[in-house]
Amino acid sequence: MIRTDTLAAISLPLNRRRFLGGLAAAAAVSAIRFPTPALAQNAGAIAQPPLPYDEAALEPVISGRTVGLHYGKHHAGYYETLNGLIEGTEMADMSLEEIIQATADDQESRKIFNNAGQAWNHEIYWEQMTPEGPTEPGGALAERIGAAFGGMDAFKEEFTTAAGDIFGSGWQWLIQDGDGVALMSTPGGDNPLAHGQTALLGIDVWEHAYYLDYENRRKEHVAAVLDNIVDWEIVAGRMTG
Repeated sequence: MIRTDTLAAISLPLNRRRFLGGLAAAAAVSAIRFPTPALAQNAGAIAQPPLPYDEAALEPVISGRTVGLHYGKHHAGYYETLNGLIEGTEMADMSLEEIIQATADDQESRKIFNNAGQAWNHEIYWEQMTPEGPTEPGGALAERIGAAFGGMDAFKEEFTTAAGDIFGSGWQWLIQDGDGVALMSTPGGDNPLAHGQTALLGIDVWEHAYYLDYENRRKEHVAAVLDNIVDWEIVAGRMTG
């Protein structure tokens, strides 16, 4: 569903939660470093890309504990399950993108689609974040956001509200919409690629993405990500024209 309606403004302060103190925190973060499953590293299997930064690099917006569990367990698990499902089939030679497009409308392949979709969604997710960088986009992306939403603040309000309105698990996206941009919400492991759209920015609103740090305050998490750790150069680089 593409969201183009103007939504109410929200005040979303960043709440810096602390779960462990001193040496205990360091020990916990160090302990939670999960390797990519061996299956995903075998020849011919679809491999999980390495995390582009240290697990604790996104703190305090996203804790090292959350990144460790999210990347090392949840994201890695999608590759492990997907590789098991497609082993020995014609899909074993396909890319993630090809698998998603081949199974998007096939109910009999829904389990394959869900795992391929979630693997791809998370590749977009981890790549687009950075511990340092510009807090707002520039150039053509800034112009398109301004034209579509009336400015960066209005965009963040609409995006955060739309993310909060997703019932259950899913993703909130900024997509390319012709010569402009628009919002899109998808349930579960669905994504813009499955609908012929170009994903520019995707925020995971499954509970495993934020619950350890923000409990049920999903909007606060989304606002904190948008305000602090989006790599807008990566996002702009996803535009196709």
